[in-house]
Amino acid sequence: MDAAMLDAAINALVTLLVVIDPIGLAPIFLALTAGTAAAARRRLAVRGIVIAAAVLLVFALAGDAVLSFIGISMPAFRIAGGLLLFLTALDMLFERRTERREKQGHEAEATATDPSVFPLATPLIAGPGAIATVILLMGQHEGNIAGQAMVLGVLALVLGLTLVSLLMCGVLERALRRTGVLVVTRLLGMLLAALSVQFVLDGLAAYGMIAGR
Repeated sequence: MDAAMLDAAINALVTLLVVIDPIGLAPIFLALTAGTAAAARRRLAVRGIVIAAAVLLVFALAGDAVLSFIGISMPAFRIAGGLLLFLTALDMLFERRTERREKQGHEAEATATDPSVFPLATPLIAGPGAIATVILLMGQHEGNIAGQAMVLGVLALVLGLTLVSLLMCGVLERALRRTGVLVVTRLLGMLLAALSVQFVLDGLAAYGMIAGR
């Protein structure tokens, strides 16, 4: 792997880690599955990851075709996606995303006994931010099979880490406690804010409105 591909892989890894937030999902999953037997909790975690992976894979492979069909250019989507991710970053910095995820979790507890599809798979894992991110990352390597394969590999890695986080949710919660989770979330929010601005700048550069990198 050359330096450019390594840099792209690191960028994709950081972006997906920040957007999907495996550590932040752990305590929410713990709350969703309170009172559930360990074996049943493992099945819910695996099922949620598989469903989320299927959703993200569909958008990763067909997202560009969908955009072309409805007449949206990739630069325009990069700008819109960057703005969406910036709002997500603000939510993380001011703890609004955690509150919203917890609310979705409580709603699921009140309406269903199986949270693997909703809210775990979507929108907690494969939410609008994650969907926008995989389309953007794949679009950065349009026509480059190796680059797109790298993005899919990184996505699989992040989903694998998310599964590990869900399976170890009790251990993570005890290790980090709520303060630790908040600190990590805010640090990741800062990184996501910077990355989202870069997406917007890339979109503007593609339109020739600013000089490219």
